[in-house]
Amino acid sequence: MKQAALDFNLSLKKTRKREFLTQMERVVPWAARVALIAPYYPEGRTGRPPFALETMLRAHFLQQWFIACQQWFSLSDPAMEEAFFDVPLYREFAQLDELGRLPDESTLLRFRHRLEKHKLADGLLATVNDVLSRQGLLLKESSAVDATLIAAPSS
Repeated sequence: MKQAALDFNLSLKKTRKREFLTQMERVVPWAARVALIAPYYPEGRTGRPPFALETMLRAHFLQQWFIACQQWFSLSDPAMEEAFFDVPLYREFAQLDELGRLPDESTLLRFRHRLEKHKLADGLLATVNDVLSRQGLLLKESSAVDATLIAAPSS
């Protein structure tokens, strides 16, 4: 049995990432954002059951946006999938079970495309920006870039 399965919180240090995500947990109106997207989210009558809408929304926020100088981590779909395996804090924020199924890159891509198709991404940004600006914070859209090492001949 792994230590994570015992549900012990052995980490006593509050990291900047944890503090940032705790703050976002408090200030982002998650229920209102979920209600905005719900009419466009699949019910899962066929195929694999869909992830909870709030989980996908939280994953989208982790991937896409940054706030002031602290990043909402700016991860591509493959990098976000990998991060869910590597970073327990991200799974916790996205409300994913420690030992449960995790969204793969194609699931994340389809969710983002659904937001784009129904023109919801900009609305999410604007409404969250309103809430955050009332608290002296600023949310801006970012671009995701992954670094890749490529073998090249020496000169």
